[in-house]
Amino acid sequence: MTTTTAHPVDEKLPTGRLAALGLQHVLVMYAGAVAVPLIVGRALKLSPEQVALLISADLFCCGLVTLIQSLGFGRWFGVRLPVMMGVTFAAVGPMVAMANANGGVEGARAIFGAIIGAGIISILIAPIMSRLLRYFPPVVTGTIIAIIGISLMRVGVGWALGGPANLAQSVDVPKLVAMVDAAKATAEAASDLLMILTMTLVMIVVMIESTGMFLALGDITGKKISQTELSAGLRTDGLGTLIGGIFNTFPYTSFSQNVGLVGVTGVKSRWVCVAGGVIMIVLGMLPKMAALVESVPTFVLGGAGLVMFGMVAATGIRILSNVDFKGNAHNLYIVAISIGFGLVPLVAPRWTQQMAHGLHPLLESGILLTSIAAVVLNLYFNGSRSDTRDAVEASKSFTGGH
Repeated sequence: MTTTTAHPVDEKLPTGRLAALGLQHVLVMYAGAVAVPLIVGRALKLSPEQVALLISADLFCCGLVTLIQSLGFGRWFGVRLPVMMGVTFAAVGPMVAMANANGGVEGARAIFGAIIGAGIISILIAPIMSRLLRYFPPVVTGTIIAIIGISLMRVGVGWALGGPANLAQSVDVPKLVAMVDAAKATAEAASDLLMILTMTLVMIVVMIESTGMFLALGDITGKKISQTELSAGLRTDGLGTLIGGIFNTFPYTSFSQNVGLVGVTGVKSRWVCVAGGVIMIVLGMLPKMAALVESVPTFVLGGAGLVMFGMVAATGIRILSNVDFKGNAHNLYIVAISIGFGLVPLVAPRWTQQMAHGLHPLLESGILLTSIAAVVLNLYFNGSRSDTRDAVEASKSFTGGH
């Protein structure tokens, strides 16, 4: 008589230990999970009650999508690894740009509509995204992650000063209002389309990052990830984004700090993250918890933001430290030019004022400009010679990027 031993990934732990370890995963990701609704909600100038509802919906969706990813949903969705899902910071820049262009409830509806469209497209393109990892070596991912942190620093500074990100900027308000009013009628229809395109580009970057993290997590847990499982995991990124838009929240992806926690604790069971997902759902149904988070003073949030966003930038720099700049001078040009593109909206926030209003959400995102420049320049200078091992190693280093 033979007995089969379950893989550590599928091991079911005692209930008490499962709950404790699940709570540990929740505590690791909680700050990152609530930061995005706070950022976007305040950029949209929503009321405190509306921001609290946004936080509750976000926590609920974090838990729901975590269950789909870790537990699995049919053969099409779920990588079935210890993965916690949360809002990606890669989408914050474009969403804040959209919020600045059109605030309030109408602006929120436009953002959520773009997220729904990007989620549908992401589900459809998930199978091919897993084959594009070689186009995102460390020189590309490190640059993108660094500019994410750098771009978000102005948000943290604005909070620390007790106001919005553009608190210290002087704006030609009458001219800006006249331009917006003149362009609004003709650009409105083309703008939902450009928002969807913007969010889809964000999701492409997110799914490439997820590919590296899934492969890294497979290496950590000792479970080989098949092409089918990888596609199912990426498809869940798209489904989570679609769910986020429907529930009036944001794009969802695997949280890298929780991948790092698996490596630190050595607990490989996906049921731990299932427990964490259940805890997140419960937290999402506690409105007082969301109200408590929303009540945090802006300047306190700013202090935390400076540390958190600085850590994101530092993580990108750490990934770039492993790039060969001495033997391959082209890498220096890739980083320099790509960061230069990404800094344009940061140092000249009104550089698009003479351009079509509908293009603003795309051109005002330094993250997207850097992503496009880095990928294109890397292809031009280095081709697609790198393999997936470099991207996996970069993902292992990316333990605080969300």
